[in-house]
Amino acid sequence: MNAPHRGHSTTCDLCNQPGGRLLWQDGRCRIIRVQGGEGDAFPGFCRVIWRDHVKEMSDLPTADRRHLWNVLQATELALRETLRPDKINLVSFGNMVPHLHWHVIPRWADDSHFPGAIWATAQRPVPARPTVDDATLVYSLKAALAQVESEA
Repeated sequence: MNAPHRGHSTTCDLCNQPGGRLLWQDGRCRIIRVQGGEGDAFPGFCRVIWRDHVKEMSDLPTADRRHLWNVLQATELALRETLRPDKINLVSFGNMVPHLHWHVIPRWADDSHFPGAIWATAQRPVPARPTVDDATLVYSLKAALAQVESEA
């Protein structure tokens, strides 16, 4: 395994910007809510972003990989609880921004792109859909994080 390149990159958007509205963070990662664009079409769309500038999940030590997976699981649980989507997509690309992050995307069978990826061509207009406020989502995230941590 290659040694991870940790720290901060002056050219990385995810090192230099929050990446959205901050919902939660600890010393290793943060959960942000995507604002505008895709975030408007897919209510509750979040990203889990690793703090250090690391390209791949396999670059992380085992304990950090477990922690990141627990945060991803808690984010999924919180979105399922608050929004009741038909499906959650967990996606990690990093092709455009080679900084470890995951997209956590609530999906509905009638959303504009279903069953395709949200980055594909829309198949129908964006439906009106209730959303959840940040405070409710943060409360649900904290409860889900506590649940996941107690199971670990």
